[in-house]
Amino acid sequence: MPPAAETVRDEVDGGEGDSGTRRRPGLRSVLPSVLRPGLRSGSSPRGPLAPAAAAPLAASLLTAALLCLATALSRTYPFGPVTRNIVDLGQQYLPFHAYWRALLLGETHGDAFLNWNSGFGSNFLGDIGTYLSSPFDLLVVLFPADRIELALYVVTAAKISAAGAAAALLLLRLRPGPWPVAAVLGTAYALSGWTLNYGATVPMWLDGLVAFPLLCLVGEWARTARRPVLGPLVVALAWIANFYTAYMATLGAAVFLAVRLLTTEESTTAGHQTAGQQTAEQPASGQQTAGQSIARQRIAGALRAARSVLIGIGLAAPLVVVVFLGTKVADPTPVTTFAPAAWTDLLARFLPATASVASPALFIGTPALALALTLPFNRAVAPRVRAGWTAAVVLVTLSLQWEPTHLLWHAGASPNGIPYRQTFVLSGLLLIAAWLSVAQGVPRPTALLAGGALLGALALAARGSVDIDAWTFPAFLAAAALALAAALLAREGVRRNAVRTAGRLLPVLAVILFVVAQAGETAVTGKRIEEQQRSEVSWSPRTGPWHASAAREAARADAWPRYRTDPGEVPGGNDVLLVGGQGADYYSSLTADVTSSTLASLGFGYYAKGRHPVTLDNPVTDALFSIGTRLRSEPTEPVRQDARPRAEVTATTTPVPPLVTVRPREARAPRPGDSAFVRQELLLGASVYELPRDTRRTGRTLTTRCPAGSEVWFWAPEYKGSATLAGAEAGGTAVDFEGKPPSVRAPMRALGTVPASGEVRIDLLPEAGIRLPRQPVGCLVRERLDSAVRQLTATGATRVSAGGHGVTAELPPGSTGVAVLAAPRISGWRCAAGDAEAVPARAYQGLVAVPLDGRATTVGCTFRPPGLRLGGAVGAAALLALAATVFLRRRSLRARP
Repeated sequence: MPPAAETVRDEVDGGEGDSGTRRRPGLRSVLPSVLRPGLRSGSSPRGPLAPAAAAPLAASLLTAALLCLATALSRTYPFGPVTRNIVDLGQQYLPFHAYWRALLLGETHGDAFLNWNSGFGSNFLGDIGTYLSSPFDLLVVLFPADRIELALYVVTAAKISAAGAAAALLLLRLRPGPWPVAAVLGTAYALSGWTLNYGATVPMWLDGLVAFPLLCLVGEWARTARRPVLGPLVVALAWIANFYTAYMATLGAAVFLAVRLLTTEESTTAGHQTAGQQTAEQPASGQQTAGQSIARQRIAGALRAARSVLIGIGLAAPLVVVVFLGTKVADPTPVTTFAPAAWTDLLARFLPATASVASPALFIGTPALALALTLPFNRAVAPRVRAGWTAAVVLVTLSLQWEPTHLLWHAGASPNGIPYRQTFVLSGLLLIAAWLSVAQGVPRPTALLAGGALLGALALAARGSVDIDAWTFPAFLAAAALALAAALLAREGVRRNAVRTAGRLLPVLAVILFVVAQAGETAVTGKRIEEQQRSEVSWSPRTGPWHASAAREAARADAWPRYRTDPGEVPGGNDVLLVGGQGADYYSSLTADVTSSTLASLGFGYYAKGRHPVTLDNPVTDALFSIGTRLRSEPTEPVRQDARPRAEVTATTTPVPPLVTVRPREARAPRPGDSAFVRQELLLGASVYELPRDTRRTGRTLTTRCPAGSEVWFWAPEYKGSATLAGAEAGGTAVDFEGKPPSVRAPMRALGTVPASGEVRIDLLPEAGIRLPRQPVGCLVRERLDSAVRQLTATGATRVSAGGHGVTAELPPGSTGVAVLAAPRISGWRCAAGDAEAVPARAYQGLVAVPLDGRATTVGCTFRPPGLRLGGAVGAAALLALAATVFLRRRSLRARP
């Protein structure tokens, strides 16, 4: 019988497709054996690797190569001189990974519970669960400290490559087909617009990209009653790696499972018949019985999936609960109202070389998108499959634009910054649709024409979008032309093979063109997105000599816990995590509200709407927080995107009180409207500022009087512009302020010295309107501050020792009042005086406090992340449930004939 007349059965897991019908040989049936080893179920591989191994490996390698190529084309580190540290990547994630490396190697003062370096003491277990709990992040220990940027790039590339491998594996699990095509589609998923525009610069989100296809596999295992133990472990790993995007991936996997359950008909009869295959012994009632059996199997599959998810999340609870409770006490960000993107912009984001945070990143590559668009018209695929997956893609797309479903995707809170963080799920669904349409052969001309028409209409409708780049349509047209040529070659290969002519090479050429079209367009898109982001958003320079000099000085001056060392301002933010020390700098989604509000009330500045407190170079706050050594940096050259900055770093050491001091039990509580100067004095317990009562403002000039020789400090947290203290004795240097409420709060700054006349005149040069507090000027009298420091030192702790997450202090005999630890009183602190039982710590003007009765000569405080006990209990219960699953599974296997 000639090949044209052979029956080509669908090799579909669970009976998908038109089983038992005749089909023309497709691309899969004519590919040379070198490209399709072991395609038939149960057969021996015909090549070095089976498809289940070849496709993921190829997808991983192709993904890594394209990512590196896009990076090189944009001249970005590590394949070029230009920094890739844009926005939070440089300000937040890079410093956290640097600290994570140091912690894993035992080079930090803190431990997994408490980070002594940031925010004067922060909940580090919550930060681990938010940023660092992925297994991939362990790779940072393989790199030296001065190559942390390279380490983070490798971590990023490894996650993206793993996502491509996982997607290719899922596609072959859904339906056997040509593994090279599965590999390319896996790469398309891994390097989607979501990855290039968002994920590559938010590395912890990439764990969700890896999790989605793996969680879909868990759904498949649950549907077919397989791997009941491995399934929960995969879920647990996904939620531990990054619970935020794992939540979205879990919702996406639920959509996947729902479609699979509704479009796949299983049978429990001995002959594995589908619902439509009745025997002579099952004429009328057989259909009803089969339908009931299928319904029961669907329900059972859904219940097995729910069990896997619940046990898996329970296993992750020790970390997830800590993070969840950390968000409850974190500094709140302003409420964001969701506004759907314009449909023109949404359609434009399917096209290459588009970048925006205001619309969903939907690019998966023109060839892959064209294949996905053929599915509704591909009659070679079963109608229920076409209808189910088309409906899933359409409904998920619509869910991006509707506020109730938008909130569902984001766990009830509309996020700041990037509102379409769930888009990777839609990319995965689109690529599943593409695979189902091509796995059994190139779609027929009718389907290709219909899908091409849809693609052209999409591009035409998107042409007016503001997101369209100069490279968009050239790249789109080139990829579309190559994809069309690949389809024509594949169809011609099918025709020649069917008539026994020499056409074996054409499918190979078709695959090559398909790879070139998809890869070239992806590389161009990655290049353009990198370039657009660098030109439009904030950036930090590469780590280099400046950071190295600051790290050396911080290490040399470190005297913790006798006093703190503040590294000052180093480009990149989160300075202490990069260079060492124990300063105020701290940027995290879990920055406690207590930390942010306490420091802001004392004159500290912040970014990111309060979640990034920054250092304050002020002698009063240095005394309050026992900052004995302060580093100051002076750049020796301009800070540029394509250079590693240099600076002269100096260290200044001054006497400060110990980390634990003793204060009177009674202290006036702060009142609304108190200035930062008053708040500092209340916490210090002494009057050290001269606060003029008659400050006058005339236009852009402030005038007042202060003691001659005192230091003029200007506090204007919402002011953006410069301020200059007029007069030759004052110095006359303009000082910049960057207030931009609600996102940026400017820190208190020194303007100079009061002249002998006592007259103070401050000239303002605002960039916008002038917004000043009621008391913007304070004049610091150093003699008063020195006296207060001597008093606190004399009555404070005589010895302080600190462990990974605790502090012990020895006090002078007979100490009464309150022992105050110079750390914000965040949730989790427990303290005791003497031999008393530890209880939740008190607060003294926002800091950790322990009441004293005059008998105790020691105080001790320890930090335990809130939720650790609850999460541990839930985790233990989940572990018991998993053990029960193992036991029941083994008993079931032993009971089988």
